[in-house]
Parts: sequence; C-alpha cells; structure tokens
Amino acid sequence: MKMENSNGYQELKSELYDRAAQHGLRFNSDTFDVNESGMDFFVAFVQDDAGQPWVLRVPRRPDVWERAMNEQNVLKAVAPRLPVSVPDWRICTPDLIAYPLLGGNPVATVDPAGGGYLWKFPQDTLKDVFFDSLATALVGLYSIEHAEVVHAGVRLKTPEEARRKFSDNIEEVRRSFEIPAKLYDRWMAWLSTDSYWPDFSVLHHGDLHPPHILVDDNQRVTGLIDWTEAEFADPGKDFVILYALFGERGLQDLLHRYERTGGRTWPRMKEHIAEQWAAYPALVAKFALMTGKEDDMNMARGMIASWQVE
Repeated sequence: MKMENSNGYQELKSELYDRAAQHGLRFNSDTFDVNESGMDFFVAFVQDDAGQPWVLRVPRRPDVWERAMNEQNVLKAVAPRLPVSVPDWRICTPDLIAYPLLGGNPVATVDPAGGGYLWKFPQDTLKDVFFDSLATALVGLYSIEHAEVVHAGVRLKTPEEARRKFSDNIEEVRRSFEIPAKLYDRWMAWLSTDSYWPDFSVLHHGDLHPPHILVDDNQRVTGLIDWTEAEFADPGKDFVILYALFGERGLQDLLHRYERTGGRTWPRMKEHIAEQWAAYPALVAKFALMTGKEDDMNMARGMIASWQVE
C-alpha cells in the first residue's frame, strides 16, 4: 500500500474504498482528506453516500495492529461509561479501521511545518469549562472498575508492573542511546522512591495530548479519540503532556478540579507527573527502537541530549 506521498493517494483511496465496500460501506469518491501526522496510523477523512463523515485508519506497522486490538477492547469498555463520546468502530481489520467522525474539533492539531500545536483557541484563553469538563471526563474514565476492564480484555498492569515496565524500558534505551549521567540519575531516583508512586491503577487513555481531545465551540470537552495506548495502569500518565503544556501551576489547577470532581489522588501525585515528564525522552527513544526509523532515532537522540535536568 502506497502512503509516502500524494502520488499514491489515488491508488490508496481506491484500495480503501474497495475494502470498505466489502463491509457494506460506500464512500463518496470526491472526498479523501489525508492526515499523515500520526506515528502509528495513516488517517483519511471521507464521506459516505449520505454525507456522513467517516474516519479511515490504516496501521503503519505490524506492531500497531496488536495495540489496535487492545484499543477496540478499550472502546467497548468505555463507550457506555464516559460523559464524553469515543469512536464507534464499524470496521476493524488489520488493513482498515473505520468509524463515523465524532462531533467537535480537536482543541489543537499538530503543525506539520513546525511540529508544535495549532490551537483552535489561543492556549492562554482556554476557559474553566475546558478544564472542568476534562477533569470530569478523566474522573469518569478512572472510575471504571477493574472487573469491567478484565471482562473487556484490556491490557492490565499492577502499580508494581507499571513501574517495572518503565524501568525495563529505560534499561533497554540505555543500551542504544547515550544518556547524560544527571538525567539517568534523576530517572533512577524517581523509580527507586516509593513515595512518588501510586498504590493503585486505573484505566487511562495513555496518549492524552491536544489532538486527541475534542471540544465544542464553547470549549467544552465532548470526545476523546485515539486510544491505542490505553490500559489499566499508572493514573499519572494522562497528566504528563498537560503538565508540559500548562506548567506546574496549570497542573496544580487541573488536579484541584480533578480532585474536587471526585478524582483519587496521592500525596506526591504532582511530583510524580513532573518526574514522568522528565522521563519522557525514554518513551520517545523506546518508540524509536520499535519503529527502527532513523528520523525517529535522531528525534530521540536530540530530545535526550537537550533535556534540562533540574
């Protein structure tokens, strides 16, 4: 399947439309808007013959399909239990995932030119309704019971397993990347200090950054998309990118809203999230090792080399 450039889109469109037709879905041949910013999926936006917008996703690598199966299980578990919308997959095969486009818009998208975010609303003008509705969505997600997650077949990690997995990833990364001593020492201090870590797990989204948060025109969160990394594990993970974007004061404010809405916290939750952000280069490096792409490897090397250690 050709996805490298626009010259391959016509062939790709025909191929995907044929696959959809095998499942009884027919799309308007005039619509095929492409988004190639995702690292795991090639994405196209189309319309069916009735004018309903759809999302088509194609896994970029074989390893993505295993995570897509987990995502399908997650969506089945969360759809009836969240105060916001999630994708309703109508087709789920190794070569095509399709679902009706959700209402709302991402609160920000990735700028293909610079790699940063293009915000639907200026970042510094986001209202209380955005943060309150996001906190409410997270409380709803984290309130899903362990038994419901097990029944749905979602990936599970105990607090100890989540911590050990992060440690194993760091050691794997260290064998392939040069880690500055101060950064590595910070990671080890975080991993070895019990008080940083929660003694419970929750079902988290796992990749909660602005393009995956849908809002309406009033800035209310209406949906969450792209659940590939979701699992029953560390409750701090969904706050990491939000901490990077809004800083310590923003994180403290969001955690206050989250706790006020019924969210469960622990004494060093804010510090734990900050340390997870400090360890973010290890996650990027792990992803680079998984893809094996030189561009991803260089991105990870650059992030590790430039990371500031307090």
